[in-house]
Amino acid sequence: MSEQKTTATERFFRIAIALKGLDGALQVVGALILAFVPASTVSGFSHAVITRDLLGDPSGTLARHLESATENFLHGDTKTFAVAYLLAHGLIKLGLVWALARKIVRAYPVAAVILAAFVVYEIVRAVHTHSIALPFFAALDVVIIVLVLREYRQLKRAA
Repeated sequence: MSEQKTTATERFFRIAIALKGLDGALQVVGALILAFVPASTVSGFSHAVITRDLLGDPSGTLARHLESATENFLHGDTKTFAVAYLLAHGLIKLGLVWALARKIVRAYPVAAVILAAFVVYEIVRAVHTHSIALPFFAALDVVIIVLVLREYRQLKRAA
């Protein structure tokens, strides 16, 4: 029974780190795209989404959030921040996923600490920016932390 549970946990862990790796790769690609996309393209895309009712009512909550995010992105240091954050976050995730996939035992506590720092930062940033996406990403990172620590304990027991 415990053998099946370990296998299921192992499988769930592998799926979770694969998704984290995909997320990291998408963040790196997103950072590179954002670095080269003109502000007018971002503004045009946002305007098209809002005016075509793709988020519901153009004066609704989601549309207001997108409009606010676009304004913040176009004016100020938000674009630079977004590019730097996505690039750093993506590269760190890819490195952690690589180490965890190779079962490098020393990487597990490091991954948990780094992901916990991301969670704290995502929550602080969400409170500051009123982001609706960052709390979701923080919750996913918490789940990954739990899985990393469970896998770490299992590897330590097996050693």
